[in-house]
Amino acid sequence: MAERIHETVTHARNLCPDVQWSPMDATRTEPDYLCRVVEIAIKAGATTINIPDTVGYTYPRESADIIRMLLERVPGADEVTFATHCHNDLGMATANALAAVEAGARQIECTINGLGERAGNTALEEVVMAMKVRHDILPFETGIDTTKIMNISRRVATVSGFPVQFNKAIVGKNAFAHESGIHQDGMLKNAATFEIMRPEDVGLSATNLVMGKHSGRAALRAKLRQLGFELADNQLNDLFVRFKDLADRKKEVFDDDLIALVTQNEAGTDRLRLKRLRVVCGTEGPQTAEIALEIDGQEKTVTETGDGPVDATFKAIRALFPHQASLQIYQVAAVTEGTDAQATVSVRLEEQGRIATGTAADTDTVVASAKAYINAINRLLVRREKSAPGEDVKGVSYRDAG
Repeated sequence: MAERIHETVTHARNLCPDVQWSPMDATRTEPDYLCRVVEIAIKAGATTINIPDTVGYTYPRESADIIRMLLERVPGADEVTFATHCHNDLGMATANALAAVEAGARQIECTINGLGERAGNTALEEVVMAMKVRHDILPFETGIDTTKIMNISRRVATVSGFPVQFNKAIVGKNAFAHESGIHQDGMLKNAATFEIMRPEDVGLSATNLVMGKHSGRAALRAKLRQLGFELADNQLNDLFVRFKDLADRKKEVFDDDLIALVTQNEAGTDRLRLKRLRVVCGTEGPQTAEIALEIDGQEKTVTETGDGPVDATFKAIRALFPHQASLQIYQVAAVTEGTDAQATVSVRLEEQGRIATGTAADTDTVVASAKAYINAINRLLVRREKSAPGEDVKGVSYRDAG
């Protein structure tokens, strides 16, 4: 093992000046052995030593003790950067990362919204705001513009297909909501009473003004800027059409509704378009979906039955456009409250190692589901077209599918 570490790190250092070396499951490794392998990596030329808590097992005090031990016992440790990589299996990833920083680590490996394998990784927004709010005991600078946090959080949620839970720290929908009477009274008298950070600090609008069907393009552009979105004229025109359509169907259009319209991803191709959808559902079956799609400019219609309206709709789309992509994720989330609330649907498809996520929002959940599924297919087609020439891809030819 020692020879392999020396060989691989030396090879990497010959190729680039900055080499990070990471011993898997370091937090559960016998201390003497961990010190020995880290020393070998440093002598071989590693400039960053990453200490991963691979299975999310460690405790904050242990996380700090490991960093201190390595700095004290390993020759040359003071000349490299120590990094921390924490998983959140026990819900302590942020605490472990911050403890490591206090002990001397100067790099945190983290993810937007805490995404990651199993229970996820350290959430970037949590460690950044913890150091900003508690700068008195965590006197460290990240260089991150915290006002961009909400916007990037929303974008990652859209692309990944994983919505942020309402009570998620920093970026959750309820993170700055106050329902308790005593809390509301305190907020009215002095916001600092119950808010340790301002919504504006993470890029949230200070207000949640309602837009309506009489709102014009100028008002929409101003509202979007307030929410952190800068759209080109053609993008604004497209969004304005969808906004007016939503305003005609929904009594009030809130900030979250607009965010859903902006962040639902658009496919890079329009090979498939939803023209019409009619479903029959209820306690008496069969549940049926009659759908019309425009495929490469030609309209096709089919009727299918399924185990519920969404299943029937997806089967109908597959009947009109056969493919071998498997459905990995189907998620539905209400954007706002009320029976007229928009539903945001995320669909993830996988085919031959290619993954595509489609999202759509509509006041009709089944329509949103159909649009998200079609969006994912369109994005999957773009990935197919970008495949390396000569790549052997098994499955039906989309272009020749009947």
